[in-house]
Amino acid sequence: MSTVIQFPSDSTRRPSLQRVKSTYTVREISEQFGLSETYIRRWTREGFIEAARAETGELRYDFRALKQFRRVRELRAQGLSPKQIDAELRGQLNLFPGPEGRLIRLPIRLSPFEEALLLHERNDDRAPEGYQKAIEAGDCVADAWCNLGIWAFEAGRVIEAFDHLTQALRHDPRHFESHFNLATLYFESRNLRLARLHYEIASGIEPNFPNLYFNLGLVHAVNGDLNSAIGALKLYKSLAPEGEAGKADELLAHLIQAAANRQ
Repeated sequence: MSTVIQFPSDSTRRPSLQRVKSTYTVREISEQFGLSETYIRRWTREGFIEAARAETGELRYDFRALKQFRRVRELRAQGLSPKQIDAELRGQLNLFPGPEGRLIRLPIRLSPFEEALLLHERNDDRAPEGYQKAIEAGDCVADAWCNLGIWAFEAGRVIEAFDHLTQALRHDPRHFESHFNLATLYFESRNLRLARLHYEIASGIEPNFPNLYFNLGLVHAVNGDLNSAIGALKLYKSLAPEGEAGKADELLAHLIQAAANRQ
């Protein structure tokens, strides 16, 4: 029988959804894919993965680069080492690299999905229509359904959000963001069994995303499984970037004390 856990004040944050975005920073890519920033910057410097520079000088990766990082994730899931992934990326390098190994990107028109992404990020009401056009065109269908689900959820249409995220998984059963988001919606709905299921599936796809384990720790804690909650939060701390790992400290200490009191 589970025990209701009283969380310490300000120790928990509401789980947030994971939207597919138009641009990502080095840190965001590092967190989402569990990759060293050193590797990310080297792959960019050597032209394996292309990035743009913001006015601040910070590297920014677009959705096309995100697809390449997803490829890296799949290679890692196949058991390839970083050196083997390096070799794979070198094999895919454009035969006509630009200066200093950078690829030359020809002027291109945005795809329907990329256009919808930009509308979404401007909170433009035309974004859902843009995602529907992307789906009809067969352009990044799972990503489009995923972001439609987030749009619906943020508008308060929870059932519609569940439906859209489920549609995403029908098109791509390994779509990380959709599993993560479904888990979060189930957690919000207090369906802890399905929340845990989808977080665990997501962890099988991307085992190095720290926020996943923070959320999974919350699921276990609410369910009264203190040892599993403690394990998940410790894993979060080991994966989280410097300066963020401490966010779990108060909750972790509280759970460790609660577990000791059960002895």
